[in-house]
Amino acid sequence: MGVRIGCGLSTDPDPRSGAIEAAQRARATLEGRRCDLALVFASGHHLASPESTLEGVDEALAPPQLAGCGAGGVLGAGREVEDGTAVAVWAAAFDHGSAEVFHVEAVEGPDGTAVVGLPTDEPDAIVLLPDPYSFPADAFVAELGEVPVLGGISSARTLDGSAALFCGGEVKPDGAVGVAFEGVDVHAAVSQGAAPIGPEMTITAAEGHMIHELAGRPALTALRDAVAALPDSEREKVAEGLLLGFVVDSGKPEFQRGDFLVRALLGADPDTGAIAVGAYVEPGQVVCLHVRDAMSADSDLRAVLGRERMRFGGAAPAGALMFTCNGRGRGMFGESDHDALAADAALAGAPVAGFFAAGEIGPVGGRAHLHGFTATLAVFGP
Repeated sequence: MGVRIGCGLSTDPDPRSGAIEAAQRARATLEGRRCDLALVFASGHHLASPESTLEGVDEALAPPQLAGCGAGGVLGAGREVEDGTAVAVWAAAFDHGSAEVFHVEAVEGPDGTAVVGLPTDEPDAIVLLPDPYSFPADAFVAELGEVPVLGGISSARTLDGSAALFCGGEVKPDGAVGVAFEGVDVHAAVSQGAAPIGPEMTITAAEGHMIHELAGRPALTALRDAVAALPDSEREKVAEGLLLGFVVDSGKPEFQRGDFLVRALLGADPDTGAIAVGAYVEPGQVVCLHVRDAMSADSDLRAVLGRERMRFGGAAPAGALMFTCNGRGRGMFGESDHDALAADAALAGAPVAGFFAAGEIGPVGGRAHLHGFTATLAVFGP
């Protein structure tokens, strides 16, 4: 029978009854199978009484493993609720494999910051939901190496200002919660929502976050000339924000969308011609200008989702978790439910739930990274 997944969404303003409603909808799709894992994403009034939300989920589903977090907005069942009160419940039943919920904390010691609470065995995949203020997500994800890590940064806290992280029946006030999967078919899908433009250039001098030279010329001069050579239509997109993409697999004969790790340009020094970027850089890396707008974000997401569908021979997956940036939604696309509807259509109605994150986690080039403005999915095989 494999994996069976269900999801439900409720906008009932009462935390407990809303959680029961969403969990019951998720349970209906399990077709009588016991829920092995539940993920809960909650906003609005749920953050005033998150314990009531968890009690409602337990009453309706009694999941032995539960994780989740507070969010500025949630999504599920083809809908996005970007503000106000809502709860999305995602439930899974596994025939094979296992899912273990964990809570990790960052502890300061004589040798620096250490993370405690990780599962002892290395899992096949991890879904991670960190608090942005009390957990060093970027550094932690980088240290996990080639373990597939997906997730999103919690984008809302409880009314008393502590983290809204759900672990079992408890609300954790700091750190990160996660789910470690073993023997479960989990695929990572990352849509960075940006399109490459202009020529590819090689970094010839760099240090830390600073690129000093591109193709033997001052980096700022090379960028300005590359932008000036663009067609008018692409220069208009540059005016909305310029990004830089770093090739993650230099062994390819040619590069296209998805082959780059996209990072922001942070500033420039007009005296030296150096530019600062949101990544550590080194000579020899190949870069390309990128732009992000609604059209490129839409086409990139649909291409990524289409590849996932083809991965299963055209069959629908069992379901997916979706972590989309809180800078997307209506603000980017000018319409409601964009990412949720795109996933619903591309994945043939497979149950999808998630939330609007303050940063998204997903692998590019075989290693997990912390992103912005992306839509990242954990897709579960049928």
